[in-house]
Amino acid sequence: MRRTRAIITSVFLILPFVLAAQDGPTDSTDKARVFVYRYKQYVGSALKPSIYCNETDVARVQNGRYVALELAPGKYAFRSNDKQSQIDLDLKSGQQYYIRIDIAVGMWKGHGRLTLVAPEQGAGEVKQMKAADSGMVKDKTFLAAGFVPMK
Repeated sequence: MRRTRAIITSVFLILPFVLAAQDGPTDSTDKARVFVYRYKQYVGSALKPSIYCNETDVARVQNGRYVALELAPGKYAFRSNDKQSQIDLDLKSGQQYYIRIDIAVGMWKGHGRLTLVAPEQGAGEVKQMKAADSGMVKDKTFLAAGFVPMK
């Protein structure tokens, strides 16, 4: 009885690895990574502007947080709540892109305005930030492999 239980347990533990090996390696170098982040600032700290990729609401970006997206190469349009500041990118495989959301003052409420940042600058700024909360992610299919939202 113990031997049968041990065999069944080991099969269930090994089976996912066998199935994953049959699918082949998942190489994320054929995709591009886009980091969308927001400085930690007192002004507008309560606002959580959305980030849209091709008109799909991907996530809301909190004060001092970032979200990492992984997308197939191709043309994409990124925007936030401010429809006037759209960034059109032609993503290349294996490249990293950095988009910063700044809070622009509005009549009644501030809104997010996007700025494309040089990779050298963006990489350093993202390292100082925390990942976005899991409740702020609207479409998890866009998230990069290895990016884990905070609980």
